[in-house]
Amino acid sequence: MHDVNVGRKSMADYQSIIPRDLLEDVRRLADSLEGKRVLHLNATAFGGGVAEILYTLVPLLNDLGLEAEWRVLTAPPEFFGVTKSFHNGLQGAELALTPEIVATYEEVNEVNAREISRHYDFIVVHDPQPLAIRHFAHDGHARWIWRCHIDTSTPNRALYDYLLPFIRQYDRAVYTMATYAPADIGVPVAVIPPAIDPLAPKNMALSPEDARYIVRQFGIDVDRPLLLQVSRFDPWKDPLGVIDAYRAVKSARPEVQLALVGSMASDDPEGWTFLEKVHEYAGDDPDIFVLSNLDNVGSVEINAFQSHATIVIQKSIREGFGLTVSEALWKARPTIGGAVGGIPLQITDGETGYLVKSSGECAARCLQILDDPAAAKQMALRGKEEVRRKFLMPRLLRDDLRVFAELAGKEK
Repeated sequence: MHDVNVGRKSMADYQSIIPRDLLEDVRRLADSLEGKRVLHLNATAFGGGVAEILYTLVPLLNDLGLEAEWRVLTAPPEFFGVTKSFHNGLQGAELALTPEIVATYEEVNEVNAREISRHYDFIVVHDPQPLAIRHFAHDGHARWIWRCHIDTSTPNRALYDYLLPFIRQYDRAVYTMATYAPADIGVPVAVIPPAIDPLAPKNMALSPEDARYIVRQFGIDVDRPLLLQVSRFDPWKDPLGVIDAYRAVKSARPEVQLALVGSMASDDPEGWTFLEKVHEYAGDDPDIFVLSNLDNVGSVEINAFQSHATIVIQKSIREGFGLTVSEALWKARPTIGGAVGGIPLQITDGETGYLVKSSGECAARCLQILDDPAAAKQMALRGKEEVRRKFLMPRLLRDDLRVFAELAGKEK
């Protein structure tokens, strides 16, 4: 395993953004846990929502008086091929759980478990990649928490039967939605949706002029409507379906453009293959832009795209939560999401955005927004306030601290 340098953040910087009672709750819980040692474990330091959350969550824990660290698995490429199949399997895909797959998975977890030499009060393990570490670790002092960020409502049952004994060794399991947890989990469950950091480069306030300038650098005509999806290049995010929706919109509104913007993550080997498929499906349409960190698209650039886009889409067909939905709403952009997983937690259909079940529905909602931008803007502003109340980082921090306090006997 290797340590991730998270820098520093201050809770005081959020006091003008969040409700006062939330800030007071955070400080009260943190005071009861002062000096407690926390370790967060996951599979990658870049390219995914878990990493984005930890870059804020860990330094804020330290600012509040806990001692928090973040470490990432060390593993060969074949391990991430295995765990990507686990990710897909937990979302319902077929999976042949061979002895070779099991051996690769358990060997990497065992090797990494040996590197947990320091004593911690709480160890938070994110998603299936490092799940088995608890089985192989020898720290009897720590309270262990498994944080599942995936939509596991209809998993491959053989895979879940294999993973359940590992999950049952934890003191608490945390899911984004109650429906994601199996009835036979055998561990106390906490329901905690993720959140975004409003002060991170990806979400901080960006002037319209700066956003236009940045977006223009990628060849996009900033004076024409832009449809946007920001996500990994993954079939579950349905970028091909987004292209279908764009083509339907373009037949009625020829001036529209589409940008598919993603980030290639080290724990997602399938992403490279699917990126090529997206390029092929887009064809030679000069108004479709497929961009990633390989094109120097980083956090500030994504901020610019989301801040400038006429419509932001997240047309997932499975989605644990989808941070990009809250990101778009926080920037007060008209937003359309797939009616799946954690997206309906963030969008109230017809009030703060639109939920859709097909490319055809997505195209129809896009045309509705383009035809009545004033109404769409009011809807987006309501969405921004919903995010302020429910999906900003201090709320997630409070919920995590509450779990720690309960496990430490400090909170009833």
